[in-house]
Amino acid sequence: MSTTAVPDTHEMVIIHRVFRREFRLLPDLIEQVTVGDTARAALLTEHLGDVVASLHHHHEGEDDLLWPPLLQQATLEAELIHRMEAQHHSLSATLDQIDKLSPAWAATANQADRDALAAAVRQTAATLELHLVEEEREILPLVREHLTVEQWGKLGERGAKSIDDKRKRLLFLGMILEDCSADEAQAFLARMPAPVRLLWKLVGRRMYDGYLRTVREG
Repeated sequence: MSTTAVPDTHEMVIIHRVFRREFRLLPDLIEQVTVGDTARAALLTEHLGDVVASLHHHHEGEDDLLWPPLLQQATLEAELIHRMEAQHHSLSATLDQIDKLSPAWAATANQADRDALAAAVRQTAATLELHLVEEEREILPLVREHLTVEQWGKLGERGAKSIDDKRKRLLFLGMILEDCSADEAQAFLARMPAPVRLLWKLVGRRMYDGYLRTVREG
């Protein structure tokens, strides 16, 4: 690979912030829902479901497009890469448990289902944090050393196409930009197609602000 063309792995750190933040905040938001408030329970479970689906897509993209080339090109790090794969399998099981618990609470908003779901999300947050820390510390330097910009770009392209609903795609863009610095946001948006940037400016930002108030404040 070229000595001057190095993958920009910071965009992965930015994406990871979304999952860290949402899995950190959601257990408390769930526990604060009044017993019997099925409207609020349904809103939060839909949001949670979208976050879970996005994390599934994120990990599937890495499974298909990141681990195979790293195993080929960073052969001395095979044990580390296989450990990352195993962590994905473990996280997939906890995410499936969240998906199983969510419908019951959305339908009844009872205390037992609420507390079970909050506990599952909190446990997932702890497991996810361990995985993300190791991935950022150990894997991203390998990406910069061994993968081409083109190989890395395929992962981002796949992630951009993982959400079919255009409204939810804008909302996820809002989740990405929420904790970005001004420079990070400008750089991230610069990589978006011009129509997406225009749509974000015209309606996306306002849409996300309203959605954020609904989810976080009730």
